[in-house]
Amino acid sequence: MQVRLGEHDITVNEGTEQFIDSVKVIMHPSYNSHNLDNNIMLIKLSRPASLNSYVSTVALPSSCLVSGWANLSGSSSNYPDTLRCLDLPILSSSSCNSAYPGQITSNMFCAGFMKGGKDSCQGDSGGPVVCNGQLQGVVSWGYGCAQRNKPGVYTKVCNYKSWISSTMSSN
Repeated sequence: MQVRLGEHDITVNEGTEQFIDSVKVIMHPSYNSHNLDNNIMLIKLSRPASLNSYVSTVALPSSCLVSGWANLSGSSSNYPDTLRCLDLPILSSSSCNSAYPGQITSNMFCAGFMKGGKDSCQGDSGGPVVCNGQLQGVVSWGYGCAQRNKPGVYTKVCNYKSWISSTMSSN
């Protein structure tokens, strides 16, 4: 697997990109493919990334920012060439549980607009949810894209700080 860093327009080589091979992909040991609980993984790069104004780290742990190159239309394939960003409100646990009864675990949270219209979508999975400069979530799943009363569901990164730290130090 190769990781792209500093990417903006996937159709143009802008000179800001770093393409780094992975040497290890580490899935969370308790990942559940049925309900997508513990939907988080770490990728060990073959070499350190060069940090600059296009590539930087994000701190591990209102309104948050989700970004990606996902499908712009839930009903057809309409993928953008350039990185898209969206400010999303974090929803209450009760709103999240009402939208997805019995499906939300303590390792998940919902963000988005209950009225629909804006959301993360297919192609954004694994992407970051950044709040006040801190990584709070990872795009995980949802029902369609931007559907009314069906917000996006995200992996709650703060629940994995110990796993992330211990896995990174041992790899």
